[in-house]
Amino acid sequence: MAYCKFPDVFCWIRSLPPVSQWRTSSMSLNICSSKSSSKPSLNLTITKNNIHPSPKLTFAIVADFNIPISLWTSKPFKPSTNNSIIKLTDDETIISNLLVNIIEEILHYGSNRNSPFIKIPKLDYYSTSNFSDIFNLAFLTLLFLVCIYEAPSDLRSACLSTLKNHLAGCQSRQGTKLLMKLLGSNMEEQWMRSINLAITNWIVELQEANQYSAFRTPSPLFSYAFSTVGLWKVQLYCPVINTDVVNSNGHAADERLRFSLKYHQLEGVLQFNYKVIIKEKWIEIMVNCDNIRFDVLKLVDDTLMREQGAGAAEKHFPSRILLQLTPTLQSQVLSISVGKSSENPSIEIGKDKSVEASFEPPNPYMGLNVSVGESTTVSLKPWKFEQTVYGYSANLNWILHDTVDGKEVFSSKPSKISLINPKSWFKDRYSSAYRPFTRQGGIIFAGDEYGESVCWKVDKSAMGKTMEWEIRGWIWLTYLPNKYKTLYNETRRLEFRETVYLNIA
Repeated sequence: MAYCKFPDVFCWIRSLPPVSQWRTSSMSLNICSSKSSSKPSLNLTITKNNIHPSPKLTFAIVADFNIPISLWTSKPFKPSTNNSIIKLTDDETIISNLLVNIIEEILHYGSNRNSPFIKIPKLDYYSTSNFSDIFNLAFLTLLFLVCIYEAPSDLRSACLSTLKNHLAGCQSRQGTKLLMKLLGSNMEEQWMRSINLAITNWIVELQEANQYSAFRTPSPLFSYAFSTVGLWKVQLYCPVINTDVVNSNGHAADERLRFSLKYHQLEGVLQFNYKVIIKEKWIEIMVNCDNIRFDVLKLVDDTLMREQGAGAAEKHFPSRILLQLTPTLQSQVLSISVGKSSENPSIEIGKDKSVEASFEPPNPYMGLNVSVGESTTVSLKPWKFEQTVYGYSANLNWILHDTVDGKEVFSSKPSKISLINPKSWFKDRYSSAYRPFTRQGGIIFAGDEYGESVCWKVDKSAMGKTMEWEIRGWIWLTYLPNKYKTLYNETRRLEFRETVYLNIA
């Protein structure tokens, strides 16, 4: 499969002559071709239906076999005007409704088809900036999902290898940012779950065919960042199945447990507040955590998770978060200062002694029974926060510890006794009153507890310029049995890298 720039679908539609001037009943664009002429390709086909009095247009993704196979067909669209010389892109109703149709189809590939949050705003060509980038990204995403679920096996692998590279490209990522901003956060989560469910299904298929080692989907494909006044924000989405295993015991997970562990995704939000302070001889740039949030959420519904899996509560949990903030051009940076790390875990040791005695006078022999008891209480904070410096990079490190023995969870191998001990802290970890997570299973680090600022001093010559910062992160996800009876445990890791900007004025 040759790798080249993905066709500009919107530009092609815009360049088509008015429908009345078509010499045939349909127009086609090759959207994914093969080096070999003997192998089929994928086409986008627009067909006009001249049935009077209501002529309509339909769009379709077609596999170009000897007998063409339609993999996806849009709703029929009726032109909003009777003017037969108007172009498709000039017909606001058709092009806007087509984009909404594409978005709806992508969301319906997910497990939450009836979500109340799926209410798509009006997106039309004339009032939406960068409409062509948004349209092309949405179409490319639909094509990717259609290939996973609908394409014949001899066409699927070749097209997917090419399409994933197009989706990882800068132009597609920019289109994703624009579209997500228009859709809103709730619909963004539904969008990403649809995509990551499809990717999970694809990876499962590759694993069963022993072909997975030749494929990796880069995590940056599912992350993006934006900068605004006083705020840096990174959104991160990654299917758990697409992370690297860094630690695992020798026990195998059974089929039901494997299903539960595979069909989850990591969702993360990183928010940093920054402030620029102009001093007499230098500039101070102060950055602190506003909110760090991570959740591991299921990609399939509860019914399927119960029927085929071990339950939605058998899933990975965040066990370490390492974030690195770095100014990319450092010639004007003078110094960096970090705040203190969080205090060491609190340890409270108390000794309670009790004496029990009994005296029975009627007995000819005086009886006295004495019992002495002593108990020790140890209290450990589950999360430890540290700040360190590497060059001009600030490292922010959250590490989860076992509240019984104080060991790091991500780097430790639990004993068999601890895995079956019903009183271990990681048993019933989403319902216990002493849980280190939210009830949903996520974590939230807020600025009121982890608000120590990082300060860079910058030369005054940087005034009026835009500085570039890199936010790089590593997230460790650990699985320990929650309620399921198993000795299996593992730790996985993923990495991301994003760029944000800061105007010094």
